[in-house]
Order: sequence, then structure tokens, then C-alpha cells
Amino acid sequence: MYKNLRNKPISKRQFLIGASALGASTLASAQDPGRYLAGAAPIRYPEPDVLPLDPRFTYKIGNAAIERIYTGMRWAEGPAWNAVGRYLIWSDIPNDEQLRYTEENDQVSRNFRKPSGNSNGNTFDFQGRQIACQHKERRVIRFEHDGSTTVLASEYNNKGFNAPNDVVVNPNDDSIWFTDPGYGSLGWYEGIKAPNDSPQPYQKEAVYRIDAQNGKIEKVTDDIYKPNGLCFSPDYKKLYVSDTGSSHYSKAKAVIKVWDIDGKKLKNGRNFCSMTYKGKTGGADGIRCDIHGNIWSSAGWAGEGYDGVHIFAPNGDRIGVILLPEICSNLCFGGKHRNRLFMCASQSIYSVYVETQGAHIT
Repeated sequence: MYKNLRNKPISKRQFLIGASALGASTLASAQDPGRYLAGAAPIRYPEPDVLPLDPRFTYKIGNAAIERIYTGMRWAEGPAWNAVGRYLIWSDIPNDEQLRYTEENDQVSRNFRKPSGNSNGNTFDFQGRQIACQHKERRVIRFEHDGSTTVLASEYNNKGFNAPNDVVVNPNDDSIWFTDPGYGSLGWYEGIKAPNDSPQPYQKEAVYRIDAQNGKIEKVTDDIYKPNGLCFSPDYKKLYVSDTGSSHYSKAKAVIKVWDIDGKKLKNGRNFCSMTYKGKTGGADGIRCDIHGNIWSSAGWAGEGYDGVHIFAPNGDRIGVILLPEICSNLCFGGKHRNRLFMCASQSIYSVYVETQGAHIT
């Protein structure tokens, strides 16, 4: 029995016709989106588009392929894994909805949350509650166990946020950290357009921390042009943040930055790595850390041979690349052992098993 990317059965004849039409090119290039069509010719192991660049990249599995789980979104973002429910959620920002993939049956349900407030980044806290960044309402919210919603952050110093983007939770004190680069307020496609065209319509772009005990919101740094994705090191002593400010600021560089965490504050901010690769400069967006301290970064806006996921060693060296046929916006680890990398890439969701584990629960 053969199945297409929507997990629906197709006949052997359909499979052979599709394989013949696509020809040998799909065997040579895993970047070819035709490999994901119903009846496409198989990709010969090992997966040709998981590329070790350094002996330190030991995470490629010989008989694990990049899989396209689902397609049909406008801009997929904010993946988060729920280990108890064994499901992945993510946002389709322009469609104003959240979707859910259930691991046990490989099914995707749309309208998991609709409307979603043009949600972007999502995570789960250590009590299992979903936290989401909403572009439309320009706030960070939490979905409680009883189904109600709690607004965690909607303004700072009596001034609204631009459009919160991505969010993580620190289990040491249950504090919630989020970024506010403002993309969702720069136009009508992913939120509500601000009344002017400034790249910082409401607040100066910054990273914030929400205190779990009193709900107080503190700005932890604005020493970054447009803070986007963020993640902690495995020991929660460092915070990594991707800077996508080159989209609007001529002086901005396409980099990931890192700070040391000093209690409730950040210190020693510095560049961790550059997003320039083989003469092409795209940008990082969502980032995650594995148990070995490597940073797995989405990568895009530079074209074929660049777009996908770039992996950096703890010292900032690029040690591996996963190439995708679409721009990758965000990613997370999930699955039974947290060794399945889920990748939000433009209109599709991809996954690949890797020989490491995510450092955090989502």
C-alpha cells in the first residue's frame, strides 16, 4: 500500500506513473520538491540533503530521510511539541490559525485554534500549558488547563508591544522570555498594520522576561536590531537570540547573538555565529539547542543550497546543514525521544530523525 503526503492510499499504478514522470532527477536532488509528490521516486539512503560539514556533526542517521508531513499553509511558524499528547502544534500566521499533527496516526487537523490572533511562536510551560505570541493583539497569552486564557504580557511601560514573536520558559524559576521584533505590525498580512511605517512602531525592539511570581515584565536587552527566535543553553546559563534586523536596518548583520544569564538579567552580549554560508547571506529565525549544546537554526531567504537548517557547534562553528526546498522559519525537537526534528518551512512541515535530542521539553 502506497500513500501520498496527505496519508491517503494510492494504487501501485499511480505510484509507478508518478515515479516515471519524475524520473531519476529526484534520486539525485532531495531539494527537488517533486520528491514529495504522490508516487514520487524514492530517495536513496543516506539522505543526500543532510550535510555534515565538520567531523563534529555526528547526527546524521544513515537510513532516515527528510519527510514532508503536511503542506497547504501560507506561512508556517512556531512549532511546539507536546510530549504528553504526542502532538505537534504550529501557527499559520496569515491564515490566522493553529494546526496540530498527531504522531500516533500521522494526521493533521486544521483549525486547532481559529482564530489564533495571528499567532506566531508557541511553547509549553513545565505545567503543560500552551503559551503563544499573538501578532494581532500584540501580546503573549497562556491557555489554562480549564480552557480559559490568561494574558501574560500586553504592554511595557504603558506602551503596547510591536508584535511578540517567539517565547521560551526557564524551569529554574518558571520565568517566560519572549522577543518583540515587530514584524506582525508592519503590514496587514500577518497582523494589524501600525499607523506608521517605522520598523519599531510601538516599542524599541527588545527581549523581555516575565516573572512567574509577580507577573512583572522586564526588558532584558534591546542591544539587538530585531530579536527573533530564542533558546537557552542546556544548562540555562546562556540565552541565544537570532537577529533578523538586516531586513530593515542597513547596519544590522545576519547573526545569532548570545548572552550570559545573571539571575534575572543578561550580560556579556556578543555575536555567536554568522548566517553567511558559501557566499550567501540569508537569515536565522527560530532556533533550538540540543543536549550537546549545538544550536540548530532555521535558515532562509538566500535560495537553493542555503535554505533549510544550519547547525552550529557550541563555539559557533557551522558543522552541518539540512537543505529544504522551501524557506525554513522555525523548528523544534519532538517525538518519543525528542530526536525528531520538526521544521516549519513556508507552506510545509518537514521532519527528520537525528542522532541527538532536544535539550528542552519543546
